[in-house]
Amino acid sequence: MDTTKPNTQLLKSVWRRSGHALSEKHIELERFELDKLVSSIFSNGPFYFYIVDFVDMAINYASPTIADIHGLDPQTVSFQNVLDQVHPDDMEFVARAEAKAVEIVYGIIAPEKRKHYKISYCFRFRTADGSYRLFNHQAIMLTADENGRLSKSLNIHTDISHLTENNNRLLSVIGMFGEPSFLNIEIDGETTVPLPSKAIFSAREMEIIRLISEGMTTPDIANALNISTNTVKNHRKNILQKSGCKNSGQLITKCITDGLL
Repeated sequence: MDTTKPNTQLLKSVWRRSGHALSEKHIELERFELDKLVSSIFSNGPFYFYIVDFVDMAINYASPTIADIHGLDPQTVSFQNVLDQVHPDDMEFVARAEAKAVEIVYGIIAPEKRKHYKISYCFRFRTADGSYRLFNHQAIMLTADENGRLSKSLNIHTDISHLTENNNRLLSVIGMFGEPSFLNIEIDGETTVPLPSKAIFSAREMEIIRLISEGMTTPDIANALNISTNTVKNHRKNILQKSGCKNSGQLITKCITDGLL
């Protein structure tokens, strides 16, 4: 069992340098807002979530599944406990991804729109049995102060090692509720401001992709969307052509690692 701990100071230094992005106020969260967000979380594998307050770096709540995945007590887990599970070799990438995310969210996106975005990238986490597995990290701003600075964040970590062991080492800043997205951003040596990504799939195609990811067959999807099976087949064919994938497994893996799901 590898007990080596990552250099979490790399990540903490990013947040220390990001005073313009972090609030100094504890801002309460409306419970219905959290319930709505959690119910919309995409998960194609074991996952857990927690709320972190960046004013004091405290975890306000952790879902019970953090015990199954990391062996951590959801009642007493600290943010440092979670950070200590990151693979030591991935911590530099995580720090750079966070720095680039701050640059984009607070340099490009208007304050009133920041809660409409989620950050997504992948890295390896140590699990309860001591092995390291690839996880998808998603973070959504839950509360902000009057200047649009982050107070509380919802972080979701999903084990995707059953889909792929290859990290594309790219960052995506995904617009929700119709906002434009910034996908597959290089974090190493990137100096230019990224432009919004052109949508790869239509709204209907994304709907079908989500249903495929849930294990639904073509007849299931046709029934759920009240369309013909031939229409679903045509959509699936077009989706694979657009994505450059050979099958549904490759498609779902690509959509997760690119931040589309």
